[in-house]
Amino acid sequence: VKIFDIEASIIRWNILPDVAVEAYAYNHQVPGPRLQMTEGDHVRINFHNNLPESTTVHWHGLIVPNEMDGPAKITQDPVPPGGSYTYEFTVGQSGTYFYHSHDHPDRQQALGLYGALLIAPKDPSAEVKADLDYTIQLQEWLKREWLTYPAMLMEGALPNYFTINGKAYPSTDTVPMKVGQTIKLRFIGTNNNFVHPMHVHGGPFEVVAVDGVTLNESARYQADTVNVGPGQRYDVVWTARKPGKWLVHCHIPHHTANNNVEQQGGGGLMLVLDVK
Repeated sequence: VKIFDIEASIIRWNILPDVAVEAYAYNHQVPGPRLQMTEGDHVRINFHNNLPESTTVHWHGLIVPNEMDGPAKITQDPVPPGGSYTYEFTVGQSGTYFYHSHDHPDRQQALGLYGALLIAPKDPSAEVKADLDYTIQLQEWLKREWLTYPAMLMEGALPNYFTINGKAYPSTDTVPMKVGQTIKLRFIGTNNNFVHPMHVHGGPFEVVAVDGVTLNESARYQADTVNVGPGQRYDVVWTARKPGKWLVHCHIPHHTANNNVEQQGGGGLMLVLDVK
């Protein structure tokens, strides 16, 4: 049995050096810890709730027993403040998935209760290989003065900050690469609101998996932008053809600024692939 311990609590989280949000977090980080599994694993997730309100955890896209699925008041009683719940199941799939709150997700997921769930196939030869592997989890935030609000697609609640793996550019990662190398980018729509057209500079990539399902070779296709909606996942393989700093970014320009301000050439949903 593979065992994971997860705790939900409130933390103060810096999305930029000078911008902190009041976040809901798994294990004191946004996103939550990356859960690595292998197809066929039997897993037990010991969950404890240190939030001031009830919550649950949903395993997005996974085939699990109904009582392990997570929707509050539908498949389980909400986990009260101070309470615990054990999720246990056998992993029957492989690919890119995620987990998130399924009790008041409009605010709980928006405030940081999500994390990647990456499952390796039982047969290693079934995995689409690349030299590097990088996961991109998207989110939208609303920060006004010292207060953090859950961002929503409604008047007065639209987001003004956007993050990749809990950070806004220029605090996002710079990924070092060499000419000729390939990188598997796992785009995960852990965000609550927008469809984000995620674009990579420097030439097209190959879309190799959608929503955790690896595409047959004949079904894979070349693109330079994928529209990542809430809940969706795309695995794409990009080849570093030429040296330079190649951007990965959302193609909605407002989403590449920080509170409508550009810093060091952009903001929000941007990161750099630095090819030597």
